[in-house]
Amino acid sequence: MDKTRILIIEDEEAIADLLAYGLGREGFETRIAGTGADGLRELDMFVPDLLVLDWMLPDKSGLDICKQVTAQYNIPILMLTARSDITDKILGLEVGADDYITKPFDLREVVVRIRTILRRLAQAQMPVKEAAPPVISFRDIVISRAERLVTKNGEAVDLTPKEFDLLLALLGFRGKIFTRAELLESVWGYDFPGDMRTVDTHIQRLRKKLDAADLITTVFGIGYKFEKRAD
Repeated sequence: MDKTRILIIEDEEAIADLLAYGLGREGFETRIAGTGADGLRELDMFVPDLLVLDWMLPDKSGLDICKQVTAQYNIPILMLTARSDITDKILGLEVGADDYITKPFDLREVVVRIRTILRRLAQAQMPVKEAAPPVISFRDIVISRAERLVTKNGEAVDLTPKEFDLLLALLGFRGKIFTRAELLESVWGYDFPGDMRTVDTHIQRLRKKLDAADLITTVFGIGYKFEKRAD
């Protein structure tokens, strides 16, 4: 059985070596890149299953690399950051990171977060059960589970992975009122450490991209729902 491959883009040698050693002991195959440019080159050569990406690199911003990777590859990203400001962390999630961890960190927590990301990815790629339709449509919005593709009026809508999962949760249960905590649990995972503002931000982005302010409605004091009726 092939090992899960993890690319570590981290310029601090001690941290990169610690991660490579610890993840290697857990059965992962790792490779290290010390700069953003080297890391981008390794993506095509190493073909990782997951990327551990430092926010601050000597040649490129980890945030810019995250944007580039999510635009070109379907690779989950765990960001490493020394930043403690929740706004900075939410920014990383909004551009496509799947999770983040703050330095200094416990290696055991890194392993748990990586396994959680990979488990959620594996579940999302499992064959769709008969009870769950492969395609959901409502008005002019169509969402394909297998292709992870959303169209509106026949035109593809560019959604981040988290925006797609959020839309799937809402559209898959039209009329159900979700609390912000439920959406955090469903889309980001039970161990997501952020606050509720990231849900609000993603809802606003979905409304704008889908022109669906009348469909994704706010239930004041509770959360959000996708309208059940088409009219």
